[in-house]
Amino acid sequence: MAETEPQRLMLLDTASLYFRAFFGVPDTMKAADGTPTNAIRGLLDFIARLVENHRPTHLVACWDDNWRPSWRVALIPSYKAQRVDYVSAQGEQVEEVPSRLEVQIPYIRATLEALGIAVVGAPDHEADDVIGTLSHRATMPVDVVTGDRDLFQLIDDSRGIRVVYTAAKGVGRADVYDEAALLAKYEIPANRYADFATLRGDASDGLPGVKGVGEKTAASLVTAYGDLSAIRAAAADPSTPMSPSVKRKILDSADYLDVAPKVVAVATDAPVSDADPARPRQVKDPERWLDLVELLELGSSAQRVMHALNLEPKA
Repeated sequence: MAETEPQRLMLLDTASLYFRAFFGVPDTMKAADGTPTNAIRGLLDFIARLVENHRPTHLVACWDDNWRPSWRVALIPSYKAQRVDYVSAQGEQVEEVPSRLEVQIPYIRATLEALGIAVVGAPDHEADDVIGTLSHRATMPVDVVTGDRDLFQLIDDSRGIRVVYTAAKGVGRADVYDEAALLAKYEIPANRYADFATLRGDASDGLPGVKGVGEKTAASLVTAYGDLSAIRAAAADPSTPMSPSVKRKILDSADYLDVAPKVVAVATDAPVSDADPARPRQVKDPERWLDLVELLELGSSAQRVMHALNLEPKA
């Protein structure tokens, strides 16, 4: 990493990436003891590709300390409810995760930490909220790497915050969204994306949206009236040109619209502890790293991420 490289912070939506790796890399990859390694190796390959393509000077793997925060569920009980596998004896709601991925997650964290990549979470918050908070605190441009549309709301050209969106074309050919790209796709400004998403809803997250209001109608409402409070005011005003059917849909969804904005909004004030986001210059724990590389037979994936990060073992 050259000393003169312009500073840029890359924030990884880690779970988004390791789920993608698990489903995209052959499940025949395994260690000698039978432990599956496709998600681990795929994630390391993804990080190598991202560093090579985007050249961040700072890098943080953002973690879901709670994939379904209690404060969001209290507002909308259906939030991610369809993903709950079971409730533990301690009352913890456990996400449905393929068993062959579940066994890899502790190794993923251990591998990143051994390399020296900061792994950061926040109590009772999702990785999205960690990303939102670190973006808010950042003193340099930010690339948010995710397959989650919710994070489009963070895009801000004035602060150099972009989204490297992996869901459509994968990590290697990911779309980079700034304000112009988001406007071209959805016909809304980035600072209104959360309002748009609240209206549209998201079945994958258990967010119903306003019944009968799809993506096009949501975008047209945001374009015509602005933020959600203005849209609701227009729906309640007989003199506005909003169609009667849309007005009725908005008014009928009052209970949902009272609470949904707090659920949809990515937190920018999560209790994220301080961590050094600088890209590591040396392997932080070389003994642990080599043990993991040998145990999991990470081979070329380990070599590639080491090369991309320009890492040397710690003396």
